[in-house]
Amino acid sequence: MKIFRWVNISISIFLFVFSSSSFATLPKIKKVTIVGLGLIGGSIGYDLKKAKFVEEIIGVDVNKEHRTQAYNLGFVDQVYSMEKLQLAIKETDIVILAVPVNVIVEILPKILDVVSDTTTVMDVGSTKELICKVVANHVKRKQFVPSHPMAGTENSGPTAALQGLFNQKKVIICDKNQTNIEHLNRVKAIYSTLQSKLIYLSSKDHDRYIAYISHLSHVSSFALANTVLEQEDSTMIVNLAGGGFQSTVRLAKSSPEMWVPIFQQNKEHIIEAVDSYIAHLSTFRENIKSEDTKEIQKFLENGNKIKEIFK
Repeated sequence: MKIFRWVNISISIFLFVFSSSSFATLPKIKKVTIVGLGLIGGSIGYDLKKAKFVEEIIGVDVNKEHRTQAYNLGFVDQVYSMEKLQLAIKETDIVILAVPVNVIVEILPKILDVVSDTTTVMDVGSTKELICKVVANHVKRKQFVPSHPMAGTENSGPTAALQGLFNQKKVIICDKNQTNIEHLNRVKAIYSTLQSKLIYLSSKDHDRYIAYISHLSHVSSFALANTVLEQEDSTMIVNLAGGGFQSTVRLAKSSPEMWVPIFQQNKEHIIEAVDSYIAHLSTFRENIKSEDTKEIQKFLENGNKIKEIFK
C-alpha cells in the first residue's frame, strides 16, 4: 500500500487544474506537428482542432495507411512520412511526439538538433527517465517538455482516436525545472485545452509510480490472458466469462509494439513491482492450499483498503 500512499500524497500536493483563460497572454499558435497518428496523437489532434487552438496540424507517421486514415478522419491538415520528418517540423511552433518510447529515444535528439530556437518539443510516452537522459546535455534541452497523459484505451491506430479522451484525466509533467517557462506554458496551454489535470514529478519518481499503477496492470492482464489461452478449452472458458474477466483482461488487447519498449525502458521498476506481486500471489497460494481462511480473509480485507484511495 505504500506506493499508493506516495502517489496519493504526490497528487494532493501537485494536482492543478488549468483553465484556458490562464494562458490568454500566450501568442497564437499557428502550427503543431504530431508525430505518431494513433490513439493518443489522434485524440490530441481532434481536441486541438475542435478548440481552434491552432491554425494547422501536421501529421507524421511511418505507416502510409495510418497517414491516409488520419487525413480522412480530419484531425490533421497535412500528412508526411517519417522520411520527411525534418520538412514536417520546419517552422512549426510545437512538436508532439506520440510514438513508441524507443522511437522517442531515437528521434528526440535529432528533432532538437534541427528545430528552431522557438519551437517547443513535447512527448507523451509512458516512460520518462531514459527519454530525459538522452537529451540531458542537449543545447536545446530547455525547449523539451516530458509529459505523460494518464489516458487511453486498449485500441490503437488512427481509428481508435477519440474526442474528449483527456477530459479530466491526469497528465504528469516531469523535471519541469529543466524546461524554459515559455515552453512549459505552451504545454500547459495544450493540456488546459484538453481539460486535463497536471501533476509534477521527477522523471525517476514517475517511472517508479507508473510501474505499479500502469505497467504492472498490463503485465497482469497479459499474464491472465496467457493463462486462459493455454487451456485446451480456452474458447469455452472465454465464452463463459463475465464482466470481471473482461475488464481484467482488457489491457491484453494493447499493442505489443508499444508495450515491449516500455517494459524494456522501465525494467528496474517493473521487476520490483512484479516481484512484489508474485510475493502476494505466493502467499495467497499457500494460504488457500492450507485452507487458512483467516489469512485469506486478511488478504482480502487489506486489498479492500484501496477503496480509501479510489472513493
